[in-house]
Amino acid sequence: MKKKLTALLLTILLVFGLTACGGSSDSKKEETKGSDKKEITSEELTDITVVLDWTPNTNHTGLYVAQKNGYYKEAGLNVEIVQPPDDGAEALVGSGKAQFGVSFQDTLAATFASDDPLPITTVAALLQHNTSGIISRKGDGIDRPKGMEGKKYATWDLDIEKAIIKDVVAEDGGDPEKIEMIPSTVTDEVSALKSKSVDAIWIYEGWAGIAAQVADFDYDYFAFKDINDTFDYYTPVLISNNDFLKDHPDEAKAFLATTAKGYEYAVENPDEAAKILLKEAPELDEELVKKSQEYMVDQYIADADQWGYIDAKRWNKFYNWLNEKNLVDGTLKENVGFTNDYLETK
Repeated sequence: MKKKLTALLLTILLVFGLTACGGSSDSKKEETKGSDKKEITSEELTDITVVLDWTPNTNHTGLYVAQKNGYYKEAGLNVEIVQPPDDGAEALVGSGKAQFGVSFQDTLAATFASDDPLPITTVAALLQHNTSGIISRKGDGIDRPKGMEGKKYATWDLDIEKAIIKDVVAEDGGDPEKIEMIPSTVTDEVSALKSKSVDAIWIYEGWAGIAAQVADFDYDYFAFKDINDTFDYYTPVLISNNDFLKDHPDEAKAFLATTAKGYEYAVENPDEAAKILLKEAPELDEELVKKSQEYMVDQYIADADQWGYIDAKRWNKFYNWLNEKNLVDGTLKENVGFTNDYLETK
C-alpha cells in the first residue's frame, strides 16, 4: 500500500513538475519573442548620413534638435550628422556616401549647368531668404554699396561672388571697377576689420553679424537682397542623392518631415534649441549661439507656408541671371536642380 501511495505521489509530482517547466518554457519563449522584437526594431532603422557645409552653427540647429529629441528614431531613422570633407558636401552626397548634405544655390549652379552633373537634387531650404550681405566698420561710408568704391573688399575670388558685388554697387550708382579686390579667406571678421587689412567682408548676418554684436563691435551692414531681389536666392539648402530619392522615397520624406519638426521646435523654443546645439558643439560661444538662435526664429520659415519650401520663381530668377551674365559653363534650365516633392504637404 505504501509503495502504491509513493508511486502515486511521484506521478503527481512529476505531472506538476512538467507543467511548471512547461509554463516556465512558455514564459521564456514570450520573453525571447519580446526581446527579438526589440532587436528587429533596432535593426530596421534606416541609416542616414547628413554632411554639413561647415562647422556646426544655427543654420543646422533643426537637424540637431530632430536628432536629440528622438524625432528621427521615431520615424525609423538612424541619423548621423558629420562635418564636410575638403571637397565639400556635394561630392560626398553625389557619391552616395551621404544621403543628405548642406549646400547653397549659388555653389550648386556649376554642377546643374554641366553636361555631366553630380547626381544630387535640392530638396529643402534651410532658411527662406538670403541673409548675406556686406559688413564694414561703422562710419566708413559702406552702409550702402556705392560706398565700396576705393575700399578693400576681401574676396574669395569666385566669379559669381564678384559679379554679385559688382552688380549691387552698379545698381547703387557706384563704379565697381573702383573696388580694390583683395583675395582673402577671413575667419574672424571683427579682427580683420579692426586691423584695417580689409574694409568690407561678405558675411551671413545671422552668425557673423551677431558675432560682431557679441564682441561690441560697431558696424555697418547692407543685405544683397535689399539692393536687388534677384539675390534673394536660397542659401543654405539641403541636397540629397538622386539614387537615394528614387530607391527610398518614403525614408526621404520621413527625414524631411522630422527635420521640419526640428526647425519648427527651434522657432517655438529658441532657448532650448540653443542649448541642444551647444551640447552637440560645446566649443561654440554660448552668447553667440543664443542670440543667433533668436535671430533665426524669423528666418527658418519666415513668410513661407511651411519649412523647407522652395519658390520656383525665386529659384529660376537667380539662375536666369547667371545665364544672362555667362557665369556658368552651359545653361541652367528652368526648374533645374530642385524639388518640393519630398516635403510633407501642409
